Amino acid sequence: MKKAWDDSTMMRAARCQKTESVPVWLMRQAGRYMEEYRKIRERVSFLELCKTPELAAEVMITAVQRLGVDAGIIFSDILLILEPMGLELEFEPEGGPKIRNPIRKSSDVELLRELESIEPLEFVMNTVRYTREGLDDSLPLIGFAGAPFTLAAYAIEGNSSRNFRQVKAFMHVYPTEWQEMMTKFAVSTARYLNSQINAGVQLVQIFDSWIGCLSGEDYKKYVKPYSRMLIDLIVPGTPIIHFGPGNPVLLPDIRDAGGHVIGIDWRVSVNQAWEIIGANYAIQGNLDPAILLTNREIIRQSVQHLLRQVERRPGFIFNLGHGIMPQTPVENAIALVDAVHEFGVVR
Repeated sequence: MKKAWDDSTMMRAARCQKTESVPVWLMRQAGRYMEEYRKIRERVSFLELCKTPELAAEVMITAVQRLGVDAGIIFSDILLILEPMGLELEFEPEGGPKIRNPIRKSSDVELLRELESIEPLEFVMNTVRYTREGLDDSLPLIGFAGAPFTLAAYAIEGNSSRNFRQVKAFMHVYPTEWQEMMTKFAVSTARYLNSQINAGVQLVQIFDSWIGCLSGEDYKKYVKPYSRMLIDLIVPGTPIIHFGPGNPVLLPDIRDAGGHVIGIDWRVSVNQAWEIIGANYAIQGNLDPAILLTNREIIRQSVQHLLRQVERRPGFIFNLGHGIMPQTPVENAIALVDAVHEFGVVR
């Protein structure tokens, strides 16, 4: 039976169909910038929040209702899949994620297990179910996962990195082990995303958050085949958003790796991106998150400017070029959503 969300602006835009208005949602739309989120975090750690489906659903549903966005996204983290694959994950209070047993030599790859059962991540599936139940039927729910390269980068670097020297060296020095590791990540992530789809999400986003550090040649050789492998394994008919920020030179290959919607950041204009990607693809983006640190007038002007570039073309989803910054006043995020709904009406 067809559901209300099937005909939503978000789903239609993802399929490059005409919409009466531009849909909008925001990456990290549930996060530290919201008082409701901070109050919950006073009681539990970030990892505990991710592993408590009732609370994870609550923070996202609250964010969707406060902001008035056109889609929800499950509250989770791209690195949760690493634990059942054999890596020891922790989140430091202020320092972000850390892998206690990073992959540093070729023999370490043997310790990385393919995710054959989704049972260790069943709490994520329950988050999907609780969030889907709490959202209005007119709003689609987005599931997500990290792309193979970004997962591998965290697994090798051990935490966030500025130069990615270890992951770059690893893929050149150990090409056979790199292939084995990336295949494990691709197959495991596909299984993980398909389980989210079966649990109740309507579309999925693949975050290749660190891909911008690579050259075009390295992306083609060491990354693209595994991103394509992942995407080819996802349940047919599910709209896929492929987001790889940081280097617009990679856009043609990101497109070719797969996905129905290509996410872009502020380093490339919407018009330039469409010329590179082609009119048959939807685009998601791409306001600089720093704009939300200004004021309501600048936010409204920036939204108008971006929407003028779109020129009412079908297949556009308004978003930031990255996640909401923790310092963002919640009133500014609401003002952005309101401005998109005001100026994004297709007449």
